[in-house]
Amino acid sequence: MKKFLFLVACTLIAAAFVSAQNLDLKIDYQFNVAADDSGNYLSFSGPQRFGTANKDAYDAVSGASKQKSTALFSTAYQTDITGRAAFPATVRCILLYPVQYPKGRIEDNLTVVKASNGAITAQFVHRGMAYRLVTDAQGKLMFPKSNCTTRLIGYISGQDPQVISKDFSSDGTAAKVDWAKVWNANTPSGTPITGDKAPANLKTGPITNDWENSPIFHFAGPLQLAFDGKILKINGTLRATQGAPK
Repeated sequence: MKKFLFLVACTLIAAAFVSAQNLDLKIDYQFNVAADDSGNYLSFSGPQRFGTANKDAYDAVSGASKQKSTALFSTAYQTDITGRAAFPATVRCILLYPVQYPKGRIEDNLTVVKASNGAITAQFVHRGMAYRLVTDAQGKLMFPKSNCTTRLIGYISGQDPQVISKDFSSDGTAAKVDWAKVWNANTPSGTPITGDKAPANLKTGPITNDWENSPIFHFAGPLQLAFDGKILKINGTLRATQGAPK
């Protein structure tokens, strides 16, 4: 009962907040997926109290983002106050590449391709979890319930390289991940993932939709992606909308 009353209270607070303020989340992003590039950046803005970033980038001295985008975006936009997802982890991870250390894209095997029909696919594996987003033929990614999927295929221990199940990588490294196998539902899940430092009873997972599950609010609208073979750009404005996504 207490949990129910808390959720009701949270919902009422969120409803009042959404109706009282402009909760547009504006995103402007550029990232070179092929090489280190000083032109990489992430900008986002929303309600002032939630924090903003203006062309934030990686700071080699601190080893973090110059404007603290990682913490700001995660706490303000990724989850609601109960900890449930209001924004897909796939997109959040991609947005943070410009503000993490440059070799992150290599260690995660970040791969972006544009199909002949214009659809853009971005995929990577981070801390043993594979992520993928696919736009429509116009390069648009629609929210909520965007075309984002995940699959557990490995693990990481401390600062060591990721260890990937050989069901998905010929040599067990992220660099050799076979994306066709990862996103093939016929590739079995439930296979033990082994290694010297593998967590106990860790097994490969099924393909899962990376969808919002917050009952309080979610974001709606399109993000526009563009890719020229090297530079991935993401722009758009999303509106915070009361309630669970339908």
